[in-house]
Amino acid sequence: MADRYLSFTATAPGRFLTRRLGLPQPAALSRFSPERPSLTGGLAHLTAGKTIVGDLAAVLSRTGLPLAAADPAADPAAVVLDATGVRDVDSLAEVHAALHPVVRSVAASGRVVVLGAPLDPEDHHQAAVQQALEGFVRSLGKEIGRGRTVNLVRLGGDAAAAESTLRFLLSPKSAYVSGQVIAVTSEGPERSERSDGSEGSDDWSRPLAGRTALVTGAARGIGEAVAETLARDGAHVVVLDVPQAEEDARRVAARLGGTALALDITAADAGERIAAELPDGLDVLVHNAGITRDRRLVNMPAERWSSVLDVNLASVLRTTDALLAKGALRPGGRIVATASIAGLAGNAGQTNYGASKAGVAGLVRALAPRALAGHGVTVNAVAPGFIETKMTAAVPLFIREAGRRMNSLAQGGLPVDVAETTAWLAQPASGAVNGQVVRVCGQSLLGA
Repeated sequence: MADRYLSFTATAPGRFLTRRLGLPQPAALSRFSPERPSLTGGLAHLTAGKTIVGDLAAVLSRTGLPLAAADPAADPAAVVLDATGVRDVDSLAEVHAALHPVVRSVAASGRVVVLGAPLDPEDHHQAAVQQALEGFVRSLGKEIGRGRTVNLVRLGGDAAAAESTLRFLLSPKSAYVSGQVIAVTSEGPERSERSDGSEGSDDWSRPLAGRTALVTGAARGIGEAVAETLARDGAHVVVLDVPQAEEDARRVAARLGGTALALDITAADAGERIAAELPDGLDVLVHNAGITRDRRLVNMPAERWSSVLDVNLASVLRTTDALLAKGALRPGGRIVATASIAGLAGNAGQTNYGASKAGVAGLVRALAPRALAGHGVTVNAVAPGFIETKMTAAVPLFIREAGRRMNSLAQGGLPVDVAETTAWLAQPASGAVNGQVVRVCGQSLLGA
C-alpha cells in the first residue's frame, strides 16, 4: 500500500502544512538501482583523537566515492569520522569539533559513519568515552533528518576487515539502516587479498558468484526480495517454502534461475532433507520463514503460542544444528537469521512472536563463536522494523501510520531494505562480522 503521507509531504503545500503543525517530514530515500549504484557526491574523511587505523584511507578510496575536503560548503554525500583513537573526555570533544561544522551540509540521503574501537576492559576512561559514541551516534541519527543515516562501526582489526561493511553503509543499499552499532573483528575466516589490496570477491557487483544460497519462506514478501537480491549478487538461490506455496516458489525460482524446494521447515527431518537435496553443500543459509498469530497472552490458546515458536525458533535451531552437523555448510559459509524489533523491544499482542524473535537473537550470539571456530561459518541476524508488506498493509490505519512514523526516517522500510542487509552479511568479504543483530528499522524509536 502506498504511503500517501510521504507523497503529500513531498509537495509544497504538504511541506508547508506539516512544518506549521510540527508533523514528521519524511524524505524519500535514495535506494540502490543499476542506474544509481552509489551515492552522489564526495566522501569527507575526518579524525578525532589519535589516528590508529593506518589503512583506512586506502579502503575508503575503494568505496567508489571520491574523497572530498571537510568543507561545510562541499555538501558531501558521506562523512566518515575515525574516532578509534578517542580515549578520554578531552579527545571525545574532538568528535564534536569534527562533525559540528559539516553535519548540516551532508547531502539528503547521505551517510555519517563513525568508527570506534572495542571497549578496553583495562581502561575505564577509554571504555567510557567509546561507549559514549553509541549515545552520540543514536542521538545524531534521530536529529539529522532529510533521509540521512548515522551508524557506528567498532573496529577490532584493520580497516580492510571492515571493507564490505563500509561499502554497504556508504551506499544506497543501507537506506533504512540507521542508529546501529556494528562490531567488526579480526577473528573472521581467513581473508584473501586481491592485487589492488582489497579483500573478498573479484567482482564487488557480484560477490556471491559461484555460491549457493538457500532462503526459507522465499515464495513471497521479504523472502522473495532476499532471494532476488542474492541472485542479483551472483548466487544460485534455492527458494524454499511450504508445499502449499510450491507454485509460487517455482515461479520465483524460474525467474531467478534458481531451484525451488517445497518443504515444511518445521519437519523434524527438514535439515537432513535439505542436505540431501544439496549434496555439494551450501554457502549461504537464510532463515526467513516466519508466522504471526497475534493475541494478548490472556486470550492466547496454547496452539497459537506453540505454532509461532515452532516455525520462528525451533525450526531454526533444528535445521541449523542438522546442517552444521552434516557439514552441509561449506567453510566460509554464512548463516543469516531473521529476528525482529518485536523481539528486542516487545510488542503488545505478540508475546509469542516477540519470544521467538528474541530467541533468534540469543541463538546468533551464542552460536556465532562456536560456528566460526568449528566450521568456519559466521552467524548473524537482521531485525526488521515496520516493513511495507501485504501483512502490514492489512494493519488498521492509525496503527499502520504510527508504525511508519515512529522511527528516525519517519517512514516504513521496504522488503529490499532487509534483503540488502542480508546480502551484505552473506558476502564472502563479511567474515569479520559475526554474532551481530542488525536492525533494519530506520532507527525505530522503540527499544535500544
